[in-house]
Amino acid sequence: MTTAQALKFEAPDQGEETARADLYGLLAALFYAPPPAELLAAIAASSTEGEGILQQAWGEVAAACRQTDPESLRELYESLFIGVGKPDLMLYGSYYMSGFLMEKPLAALRADLDRMGLQRDEHVPESEDHIATLCEVMRYLIASDDALHANLATQKQFFADHLQPWVIQMCDAVIEHPQAGFYAAVAQLAKSFFEVEMQAFDMA
Repeated sequence: MTTAQALKFEAPDQGEETARADLYGLLAALFYAPPPAELLAAIAASSTEGEGILQQAWGEVAAACRQTDPESLRELYESLFIGVGKPDLMLYGSYYMSGFLMEKPLAALRADLDRMGLQRDEHVPESEDHIATLCEVMRYLIASDDALHANLATQKQFFADHLQPWVIQMCDAVIEHPQAGFYAAVAQLAKSFFEVEMQAFDMA
């Protein structure tokens, strides 16, 4: 999993592909664990100028970062996504696509990752269908110099197979949770971004 300090948001005029990769990486960091103070401060201080759905969603995340702190987010993250027993909110693709964790969608994902020479770090407890891991894979497919796998066709196929069937449902679940707070803003940014990605892939 990419560490948070390597991530930053870039405006489209700094390179659309770089901005896409960075936003995937940022979403991975925000969904994987409660953000550290440094990341919260960086987002809070970022530019929110501009128009459009994505920029509006980004402004809401920046505002949410200015209104919270790492300890509060740690407690919120644990209550929403970890909890005791079954979490309030699931971040795993297999759950949304099959109704259960560790099901056939995860097996299909692992087969595709194996074909690309990618595998989960042994120190990461979450299964590969966690939204953070999938965002990290998309970041790699955009930013990597691996011409065999990191190309638009592979991005489109991977997104269609392993993200598109469920990510909007997951985002809506977070947005609609009455206690989601900060993560509702993150989920709205993710939803807006994923919808833009879907439209772009449809036109590719």
